Amino acid sequence: MPTPYTHKNLTDVKDMAPEFGFGDQGEVRFAADDFEAEDTGFTHHRTKPNAHTGFGHCHQEAEEVYVVISGSGRMKLDDEIVELERLDTVRVAPTVWRSFSAGPDGLEVIAFGPRHEGDGEVDPNWWTE
Repeated sequence: MPTPYTHKNLTDVKDMAPEFGFGDQGEVRFAADDFEAEDTGFTHHRTKPNAHTGFGHCHQEAEEVYVVISGSGRMKLDDEIVELERLDTVRVAPTVWRSFSAGPDGLEVIAFGPRHEGDGEVDPNWWTE
């Protein structure tokens, strides 16, 4: 059983981007386990200035919400591209493919939604330009 609350800085969560082969583009921290979250998944994405993540992902069950906390850029949602700026929030339904591309100041995003272990598919070359 988890503790009543967990308090820590997101930068204390391990950056997994190098292990997934996209450390050159930025950082990604899958924080749910570090915060002992049982039902909520959340991730911190930091994309370097003018970097394009390229990889996309989707879920079969989990709806996600993305909040831009700094910077700007674009987000590809299936075949549409939306412009993003600070505090823009995007809800994404399950099965919609998604990816990011940062603007000149980089792009920092928090993603959260219900946690479904093993619910996800990644395509490393989904968004090519």
